[in-house]
Amino acid sequence: MTKTMLALALASSALLSVPAFAQEDASMANGPAPGASGNYQPGQPVGSGNWFIEANVGRTNGNSNGGFGSDASSFNFFNGHRGRRTGYGLLGGYRWKAGQDLGLGIEAGYTDLGNFRVRNVFNSDPVNQRSSTNALRGWLLGANGRINLTPQWYVGAHAGWFWANDNNGRYYDTISQDLGFSEGNRPGRGSWYAGIGTGWDVNEHFGVGVRYDYFHANAGQYRNPATGEQITGLKRSTGMVSLVGEYRF
Repeated sequence: MTKTMLALALASSALLSVPAFAQEDASMANGPAPGASGNYQPGQPVGSGNWFIEANVGRTNGNSNGGFGSDASSFNFFNGHRGRRTGYGLLGGYRWKAGQDLGLGIEAGYTDLGNFRVRNVFNSDPVNQRSSTNALRGWLLGANGRINLTPQWYVGAHAGWFWANDNNGRYYDTISQDLGFSEGNRPGRGSWYAGIGTGWDVNEHFGVGVRYDYFHANAGQYRNPATGEQITGLKRSTGMVSLVGEYRF
């Protein structure tokens, strides 16, 4: 199901981008097109667009009760139940120049919020720590937008669907052991992500920035084997502050 939806999304973006590519080719053949200016991709006319690929790396803060930090009601990503870890992400998509200073697009990708410790390449400890860390990871499908305040400086945001993988249903392994509950429902949890950031476009093809992302995952339900009672609404959330690099082509 996930692979099918991603394939449909990418196919749709490819079809939608055909007119934009045709418009770009025409503008290159006939000289600068009317409307080619503004702060967002100033060398391109409104209505044109670009494919892009983006990578990010940053520090995360995970929580098992839906909040931030050690207190579910506080907004403190510097102190979490599971500690701070290094997360990674990769996105690709297409963004249109919707106005002189505005870009709007679609995106799809994957994120891992702390299951890998790359520095262990230099020692005997495992790089892949999914069995012990159990951090969120999963596929992303959403929309993005940015406003360029100058030809270089931008602010942007994105949001969408987060298909979280719960490492074989071990979100609440300690609760399960303490209370004697058994997990129900399916292993994958559909939920959402959102982020906001700012950065600097070095040129019309490459930009760098910083962003804060929040990933919210539904964690299914638990059933008490003695009474049959079900507990629903379980969730996990992870925030990440990261450095972002984007290439547009």
